[in-house]
Amino acid sequence: MPPRITISKENYLKAIAEAESEGELVKAVTLSRWLHVSAPAVTMATRRLMRDNLIRMAKDGHITLTPAGREIASRLLSRHHLIERMLAEIFGLEWYKVHDEAEQLEHAVSADFEQKLIERLGPAGQCPHGNVLGVDTPSDRRARGLKPLEEAEAGEHVRVVCVFERDRSLLEYLDGNGIRPGVVVEIAQAGDWIRLAGGAAIEKAAAAGVWVSPSPGRT
Repeated sequence: MPPRITISKENYLKAIAEAESEGELVKAVTLSRWLHVSAPAVTMATRRLMRDNLIRMAKDGHITLTPAGREIASRLLSRHHLIERMLAEIFGLEWYKVHDEAEQLEHAVSADFEQKLIERLGPAGQCPHGNVLGVDTPSDRRARGLKPLEEAEAGEHVRVVCVFERDRSLLEYLDGNGIRPGVVVEIAQAGDWIRLAGGAAIEKAAAAGVWVSPSPGRT
């Protein structure tokens, strides 16, 4: 008999996949931080997930998804992605708000409604944060010629391609400084702060969550 998949289990599996996308080595402390739950709660949850053969845990505590766990995580990521696109493309919700809304809606969407979204929006478009469907690791992004904004050098023009979407305060901070997917910016100064032509300045830690590609100049 297959294991019963609860909303809590789905959240853990999706968090593991999302952390992988941000280049994190996933351990119990990672899940505690990402899901805002206590260490004992993570211990209990990971035991259940291991019992159900949805995750594996190495001796050093490194947590990875099994094929069954990854299938569930991928399905939820796909649904989340579609809901974000629906909110932005159909309802016009600001790009920095759609992640939180999709987090609330992703468990309530039926398979029939999900199929309608695919028919309306298409199966593989980018979300409002510029992210592609599924797990997209830092090495995947670098293979496509992208790099974090924190690595940009003075004098470069770069196009913002995608942004890590989990932190609402970061998204609002970036938006307030003119950093959003599709925008081309000129780097005036690099260092602990990334200063842009025009005066805006982005903390290097925040710039690490922004991925850019080279651009010949503003468009």
